[in-house]
Amino acid sequence: MSDFEQRLKDDLGPILELPDPRERISAYHDMPYAIFPYDPEDEIPLRKAVTLLETRLHQKSKRIRRISLAECLDEAMRSQRALPEWFDVEREQGVDTVVDTIHSVLAEYAPLVDLVASRMPENPDPRNDIVFIVRTGALFPMYRTFSLLEQLRGKVQAPTILFYPGTLDGAAGLKFMGVLDAEHNYRPKIF
Repeated sequence: MSDFEQRLKDDLGPILELPDPRERISAYHDMPYAIFPYDPEDEIPLRKAVTLLETRLHQKSKRIRRISLAECLDEAMRSQRALPEWFDVEREQGVDTVVDTIHSVLAEYAPLVDLVASRMPENPDPRNDIVFIVRTGALFPMYRTFSLLEQLRGKVQAPTILFYPGTLDGAAGLKFMGVLDAEHNYRPKIF
């Protein structure tokens, strides 16, 4: 059993099965979410393990909502131009320009926080509804999740887990995709 599978089984799963997991997810009432880091190379096995966790939680009468950040990114990009046009811009202006432009789209024109918030369950019951935010690696290197989590503060009622492809750096630092400099300001619990 891999490290992340062990942590899903022994640490996160039992908390999500509780009648009300919010207090064990976060110390902040307006931030009922946590981060579950995993090695970016484990993306495909993680997806399978998350599906199994979802099945176990369904058996405990929990309702799971998955929010794919890859789908949110796709929607944001298409809101500004057709996908083939993005490739034309990359060929003409370079990767750095496209990365900066997509960051601007996600921050200003089609805010990622709004796309994620619109996918949250309506009128959630925090004792039965759980949200999994997945496919976070799709945002690399355009957008860091630290911004997203800060902006979601107060907009999330159901316990929410952000599955984070990256490495732990110290007690509360995370290196996105194991590459970018660690962000040490995460307030949510890291499993």
